Amino acid sequence: MVKIPKKKCSSRLSPCPRRLDRRARERSVTRMKHGRFLGVVLFAGVASAVGFACSSSNSGSQYSSAPGVGGSGGGGGSGGADGSAAGFGNSGGTGGGTILGDAALNPDAQQFDPDAYWANDPPPQQCLDSGMSYPTPGGTPDCPDDKNREGCTCPAVGQTAACWPGFRKNRNRGICHDGQTTCTAVGENQGQWGPCVGYQLPTGTSGASACTCFSAGQWKLDNLSPCFVDTGGGLGSGGAVSTILNGTSVECPPMSGSTITKPSQPWTPDTLKVDCAGHFKLCYTLKAGDYKNPQPTDCTLVSVCTEGDYPTANQVTTLPPLDSWLADTPAQIQCAQQFANSGGYGEMSVVGLTVECDEIDDGSGAAKVFNRVGYCPLSCNTNPNDPVCQNCQSGGSGSF
Repeated sequence: MVKIPKKKCSSRLSPCPRRLDRRARERSVTRMKHGRFLGVVLFAGVASAVGFACSSSNSGSQYSSAPGVGGSGGGGGSGGADGSAAGFGNSGGTGGGTILGDAALNPDAQQFDPDAYWANDPPPQQCLDSGMSYPTPGGTPDCPDDKNREGCTCPAVGQTAACWPGFRKNRNRGICHDGQTTCTAVGENQGQWGPCVGYQLPTGTSGASACTCFSAGQWKLDNLSPCFVDTGGGLGSGGAVSTILNGTSVECPPMSGSTITKPSQPWTPDTLKVDCAGHFKLCYTLKAGDYKNPQPTDCTLVSVCTEGDYPTANQVTTLPPLDSWLADTPAQIQCAQQFANSGGYGEMSVVGLTVECDEIDDGSGAAKVFNRVGYCPLSCNTNPNDPVCQNCQSGGSGSF
């Protein structure tokens, strides 16, 4: 068994995998808008594992692994900034388009069919059994008391109140917000609401300007580094395997002889922040090719997904980790060799449904690709100070 001592590795100039401090990675994600991922190279003896490739003197077959160093940025999503939408549960009410409340609790509503209030201006839709409801307004269908329309009766001259001239489904979503109106005197003993001042209606069809419950989300992953295996036929000749997080470092998994096994440890933890509650499925896919010019024919090395409920808007939530993986089929080995020798990229995608029935997809029901980031060349393992390696990092994020 041939072993290469780890003490030969250094933190700056080393042919070993770069063990990046997590805090440094986070600073890099914040600082660099277009970071890239870096591959790690690992060497193994013919009969047993020999650890990381700290020198080029190993004469055995090489288990060359490359933990990619991931970037934030890339082809970003169409959503607005984090937290730009108000989520659900703000003034104006949300959810429960089909739950109209108990008209018996509202004396005014007893005079009218509750459906009359929603005929041309329904409340936000409700999906995913969110438990939200929208009570029937008071007043009349033409002058409902939840909107305080101009010209409608008001209770006391001089009183001010929130007003909303738009559709209920857009109220306090995204950039949209209420205005203010004042009760003005009409005749001696009657008041009516004056003009609604300072409100904001939708200005666009997507993102925060569309004023829907969902406008933006962000997915963050701590580790996006793959490990390429060299069994004597060059990088990727043995396929590829997920790396593992060991404390604050990213490492290739150990080998059992010349056998590669799927790591027992998950590939990476991840978090999600969205401005509307819902259910989301997010996937990370490794492909061989040019991330600046992706092609339908680019081969897929592996695709790993996570899925879960997102219960509270605008709150960073931990999703199930992305599982470890092993890519060793003939097609995957061929793709690994192409990735290692010619370059590759990572692709983030999402499909989801919010509690107000916003569908997050590509427009046809399939997953929406919202970020695509290239990987650094494997030479960055031996020459990390090369200009092309400056933005390499092991984790990344993307906005949708």
